[in-house]
Amino acid sequence: MKRFDGGSLIPGATWHATAESEAEVVRKAVEKLRAEHGETEVRPDMVERIKERIFDVPTRH
Repeated sequence: MKRFDGGSLIPGATWHATAESEAEVVRKAVEKLRAEHGETEVRPDMVERIKERIFDVPTRH
C-alpha cells in the first residue's frame, strides 16, 4: 500500500491518499488538490513533488 499525506506538501492540509499503486495515489491527490484547494491546473512539477512524498505503508498481517 502506498500513501501521500497532503500536509507534506500543503501546510495545514490534513487529508491523505492511499492506494495500491503510485499512479492511483497521484490521481487521488490531484483530485483532492482540485476539490479542496481550488487547483484548476496541476503542473508536472507538482505531480513530481507528490511522487517524491509517497511512501510505503507497512501491511498488517
